Amino acid sequence: MQTEPPAALNPDEEFAWRALTYLVTHLSRILEQDLAMETNVTLSEYVVLVHLSEAEHRTLRIGNLAVSCDLSPSRMSRLVDEMAGHGYVTKRPCSDDGRSMLATLTPHGLKSLKKVYPAQLANVRKRVFDLLSPDDVLPLGDMLGKIRDGLESPPGSGVDA
Repeated sequence: MQTEPPAALNPDEEFAWRALTYLVTHLSRILEQDLAMETNVTLSEYVVLVHLSEAEHRTLRIGNLAVSCDLSPSRMSRLVDEMAGHGYVTKRPCSDDGRSMLATLTPHGLKSLKKVYPAQLANVRKRVFDLLSPDDVLPLGDMLGKIRDGLESPPGSGVDA
């Protein structure tokens, strides 16, 4: 069965696509550099600290943490080991599943997160929200949410993107 090729992007779509592509490929790196200049916490460590701080008992399975942070389980395990070496987290076997490991935020990790948060907040404001009007923020969130939801829905699931 032959299908027609997709329609070319119109100028507005091309402009939006190129801006989005730039953001996807550059924003994390720039925020990483900003954070590195001001703190001793990497952006990946910061994201782990945030997720653990929001979790029940400040504890997550390393596999779930990996999914939340968009890292492979092996990379997350190594990162948790590094963070444990800094005293930010502890790592221990899961009591109900001996194959799984748990990461728990330590008081030192929470204190470090609270110390780093203002720098990260300032960087996010400087790099994103200070460039937008207040009226831009909600529509941007709505649009990005639609894209996120489309990525999280399996193809053919019937969810409109």
